[in-house]
Amino acid sequence: MPFALFKESFAFAWHSLTSNKLRSFLSLLGITIGIFAIILVFTIVDGLESNIRGSIQQLGNNVVYIQKWPWTFGPEYPWWKYINRPIPSYSELNEIIKRSKTTQAIAFRLGERRTVKYKNNSINNAVLAGISHEFYKIKNFDIAQGRYFTKNETDAGYPYCLIGASIAEGLFGNENPIGKEIKINGRKLSVIGILKKEGESLLGLSFDYQIFAPFNFSRFILDTKAENADPTIYCKAKTAISNNEMLDELTGILRNLRKLKPKAENNFALNETSLLSKGFDGLFEIIGLAGWIIGGFSILVGGFGIANIMFVSVHERINLIGIQKSLGAKNIFILVQFLFESILLSLIGGIIGLALTWVVSYLGKSIVDMDISLSISNIILGITISVLIGIVSGFVPAYSASQLDPVEAIRS
Repeated sequence: MPFALFKESFAFAWHSLTSNKLRSFLSLLGITIGIFAIILVFTIVDGLESNIRGSIQQLGNNVVYIQKWPWTFGPEYPWWKYINRPIPSYSELNEIIKRSKTTQAIAFRLGERRTVKYKNNSINNAVLAGISHEFYKIKNFDIAQGRYFTKNETDAGYPYCLIGASIAEGLFGNENPIGKEIKINGRKLSVIGILKKEGESLLGLSFDYQIFAPFNFSRFILDTKAENADPTIYCKAKTAISNNEMLDELTGILRNLRKLKPKAENNFALNETSLLSKGFDGLFEIIGLAGWIIGGFSILVGGFGIANIMFVSVHERINLIGIQKSLGAKNIFILVQFLFESILLSLIGGIIGLALTWVVSYLGKSIVDMDISLSISNIILGITISVLIGIVSGFVPAYSASQLDPVEAIRS
């Protein structure tokens, strides 16, 4: 019985849709646009969130960044408190290494954009990053060819470097860079390693266009006192140590190093990835809400369209409804018949909207170089919304049809 009801309801619904193509198309359009708008926004947000959180993850969950400026945002950002702060220095790195008991690795980095040359090839705005030896213990990167610096090479400031994948492609093409010399500001550096390609990062953290060199070499090329070089001390906590414990220790060490009075405010920032994550959480919520609002209006219009077509469909088939009831059809049969038609109409519109979303996201991958994929969860969400809209829009017309008096219906 349920299968027969389903089969007959589907046949009636399909006949109604195909016999009134223009009316069906106009009703589908609102649902299609609404589902497309909502699911496309969610798909883009998922792609952005995945890319950004992946970039944040590269920073490390158990890493604290000692910097001049804190990673906080908002309209009341007290920049005047921070502008006169000193920047972290390499000498502070050495003192922290001596005094810290909670860290397993501490590193220093600063970087500025420079032109790098090899023979007749050159790349502008490549980032020359001067690093201390333990940088590799904190930052996540892989070496595709060659090797990392030895401790002696970083401490002594050997003219060696590791280059990003895009630097290697731009300067050397198909030539093997290992052992070759590049020039920056007239100084030569021997390439000892090539970093594995990472791709673009929305936070600008990709190493593809960076060159790593020992700090004690880079300080002769870079301005170590320049704020735009973003000098940073990286501190990674030991396995059994929480970030809060490390933060407390680092706060005490830095206040002592900078000779701050007990009541004086800190003149340094201890940044964590959790600060970035919290900032982006609010952004993603706002974008998601915008998607619901934009798509919601279209779905609302589509819902009214489906309700309208269902009232018309009921009116056109009043005589048939009367005949069905006189032959013993129950109210639930009539209700399900029309409700199924409404759901089918809405579902077709939703599926078309999902198909358009898939096409746009597929084309968008090659344009923005970011993973934008229509996920299973978003497909389920789109289908669920379509079914719910079909039920809500079609219930009143379907219920009114089920309550018709068979005698009055046949006479109509």
